[in-house]
Amino acid sequence: MKKSLMNYETLLKLTQRISMSREFDEIALLTVTGVRDALQCKGCALFLVNPKTQELELAASTGLSQEYLDKGPISAMRSIAEALKEGPVAVTDVGDDPRIQYPREALAEGIASILAVPIRTHEEPIGALRIYTAERWEHTLEDVNFAQAVAQIAGMAIEMARLYRGLKSSIEILKASRDLRRVGTKRWTPYEGVPHSAGKLHGGGEPSY
Repeated sequence: MKKSLMNYETLLKLTQRISMSREFDEIALLTVTGVRDALQCKGCALFLVNPKTQELELAASTGLSQEYLDKGPISAMRSIAEALKEGPVAVTDVGDDPRIQYPREALAEGIASILAVPIRTHEEPIGALRIYTAERWEHTLEDVNFAQAVAQIAGMAIEMARLYRGLKSSIEILKASRDLRRVGTKRWTPYEGVPHSAGKLHGGGEPSY
């Protein structure tokens, strides 16, 4: 199978599976595993920007050791920042590129090259998708386009998941408020909920309400 056809079919499958999910974790995991399988790379990771700390926080990864993932905080301003502002960034040699925040850790992990593409919603960067290879990678336009397409799909799915979660929370709040209003306005009578047979007088008469 040609690589272009493989990527196209992978993109279709990813779109179908991601569009059916409403959970952040599942969307992120589907994204990174789909990219890794399609490009047959060492690993892939999806990061989201924490707006308060301006750090990239890991949402999901595959093919990377826990030791590498725990190497330290990733600054959205320092670590391949161009990928969040201008577009894809390709690092052919992680050991000789000032844009890499943790070059020693990357080399120890066996990473040779990194491709980073932004994840956007409404033209605003919310994260980054990073692809890692064990050998120096001459990134083709086809590879970059595929990664960008997956990142765009992931961004839309993440935005929908956020909206769904917000809507779900609003519905739960409205339901709770409605239930409280019902309890507060309901007037209970002394015999409400009591079977008539239990409320009858010993003489067989009906109790007066």
